[in-house]
Amino acid sequence: MELSKKRHIAKTFTWRITATLTTMIIAFLVSGDPLTGITIGGIEFFIKIPVYYFHERAWYKSNFGRNERKTKRD
Repeated sequence: MELSKKRHIAKTFTWRITATLTTMIIAFLVSGDPLTGITIGGIEFFIKIPVYYFHERAWYKSNFGRNERKTKRD
C-alpha cells in the first residue's frame, strides 16, 4: 500500500475518534442520557469512516485550488 493511502487511513481514524467523542459529548449534553451519547457516537463512528476516507481520497486526487497539476495520479 502506498504511503498516501496509509496516511489517509491513519488520518481517517484519528479524525473519526476525535469527531465521535465530540458527537458523544454533544448528544449526552442535549439528551442528558450518557447511553444516548454512546449509541449515537457508536453508529456515527462506523458510518462516517468510509465516508471520510473516500472524501479525503477524492480531494487528494483533485486539482482544485492547486497552481500546478499533479503528474501522477494515485
